Amino acid sequence: MTVKPIPEGTHTLTPHLIVNGADQAIAFYKSALGAEEVMRIAAPDGKVMHAELKIGDSLLYLCDEFPQWGALSPKSIGGTPVSVHVYSADVDKLFARATAAGAEPQMPPTNMFWGDRYAKIQDPFGHSWGLATHVEDVSPEECERRMLQQFAP
Repeated sequence: MTVKPIPEGTHTLTPHLIVNGADQAIAFYKSALGAEEVMRIAAPDGKVMHAELKIGDSLLYLCDEFPQWGALSPKSIGGTPVSVHVYSADVDKLFARATAAGAEPQMPPTNMFWGDRYAKIQDPFGHSWGLATHVEDVSPEECERRMLQQFAP
């Protein structure tokens, strides 16, 4: 049997989030984003060493904080510069579902110059999420024209 260098069901790039309260985060992502739990490995103390959630066709890895290994959550380090982007068939519905589950709205769904209807949330664990539905194919030239028009003084 040949071992695949990229495991079956994964993509080349997979977000891996560190949270303070992985059990609660897994429950939140199930409720807010429709995640399905694929697997979970617990440390001897009960903390989650590794979990895999499936959202749409992609996996999300997550674990509890382990400061002794340098694994700290956004709440422990004062925020995050990273955002996880999620495409959905209905961003308005996903935004409503996520905020009803406890996500903090950062930007309501809005049609953007690049052709997506886009929203932003922050989950209760400090991670930022961009939510989108692609609603229009926009050429690079038209995208630039719209961007310049939007940000013109």
